[in-house]
Amino acid sequence: MQQLTRNHRPGAGRPTREQAELRHEELLDRALELFLEKGFELVTMEAIAAAVGMTKRTVYARYEDKSALFRAAVQRAIERWVIPVEALQAVETEDLEATLVAIARIRQANAISPVGLRMQRIVNAESYRFPEILHALEHGTRPTIVYLAGLLSRYAQQGQLHIEDAEIAAATFLSMVIGGPTRSIVLGGPVDEAALEKRIQICVRMFLNGVRPR
Repeated sequence: MQQLTRNHRPGAGRPTREQAELRHEELLDRALELFLEKGFELVTMEAIAAAVGMTKRTVYARYEDKSALFRAAVQRAIERWVIPVEALQAVETEDLEATLVAIARIRQANAISPVGLRMQRIVNAESYRFPEILHALEHGTRPTIVYLAGLLSRYAQQGQLHIEDAEIAAATFLSMVIGGPTRSIVLGGPVDEAALEKRIQICVRMFLNGVRPR
């Protein structure tokens, strides 16, 4: 859906439902930007309203307070960040190692995308105040874990893998490929694509060596 910018406001009269939804999305986007830039404590509802060109009354009509707006802004960003299962299905082949490498690349790219980095940083900064956003972020990885667990289970049923708990194995695999250099990027470090790719290749081989029957 095309973003409605401050240079493209609805005309006079009552806005259409689509225009109203675009303005709402703009409100959530701008609010999240301000929360990231200044921190929850220093951002005011007045500042958010001014940044998006709304009146305080309009903002308060949707959200009773700053906490409610913060939660909504973070939740929307998480929903946009979730990897569609179709994207994982599209890279699956009969070669399990190649499939896991492709899935790891998707997950890693997702983690260091602009939205992914924003999510990690705001969780790091505000999860003590809003522990539910940490759970929401973890829930956002759930579709990937479920898909990966199903993939591993199929290979286990064929006798090609030995796995006691497919979901734990899937979560472990994702933790392996997202750690290290990826965590450094979240904290503001440089993106070293060669190091990221090397980690994926090593982690996939280590994972498979650990779950193949002996």
